[in-house]
Amino acid sequence: MRKKRKHCNDDVPDDSRQGDNWDHVAYDPDHRLVISVVAGKRTAKNDEKLVADFKKRTDGRIMNLITSDEYKPYKKAILKAYGKKTEVARTGKPGRPKGSRRVPVKGLTYATVHKTRRKGRVVKIDLGAVFVSKAQVEAAIETSAVSNMINTAFVERHNGTDRNRNARKVRKSYCFSKDWDVHNAMTYFTMYSYNFCWPVRTLRL
Repeated sequence: MRKKRKHCNDDVPDDSRQGDNWDHVAYDPDHRLVISVVAGKRTAKNDEKLVADFKKRTDGRIMNLITSDEYKPYKKAILKAYGKKTEVARTGKPGRPKGSRRVPVKGLTYATVHKTRRKGRVVKIDLGAVFVSKAQVEAAIETSAVSNMINTAFVERHNGTDRNRNARKVRKSYCFSKDWDVHNAMTYFTMYSYNFCWPVRTLRL
């Protein structure tokens, strides 16, 4: 936004919103709905805001399956939102005892997608099971009405649709945002419009 990341100076406060910005999107592939979105830098803090907002909007229910790419902060954010605090048993050995930690609740199934590329094209997709076994992830996939494999294709397809609906996000365009507040407002407006004003032709009735 406004200028490229390589031209930003971390010591200049006005540059904190400039350069690369991301849409952190929680997407429901069954109903083609954007449940939550957080615009901004790709940071662990924004990941936590996204997952916390998603949990709030879904009334804290445990999803049948959560998927994402391999960006590491997602695991911590999901565990912070859906995990439970547990005390580590004392070992009786010398040294300071370990403090409490968060562990996943029963039924929390999270999988990541690892893509292998050759010459810029995806040639292989591998499943990464987090918190549970691969067998449990595969069992969750079998209940899906929209896919028979782990992928991030639905949210990626939505990202392409959103770029088409919001000229500020088109790559290599003169329409890029110059003001963060306007960019943020347009992000939420186009997501709202997508959810409530635009019929999805591929949505199963």
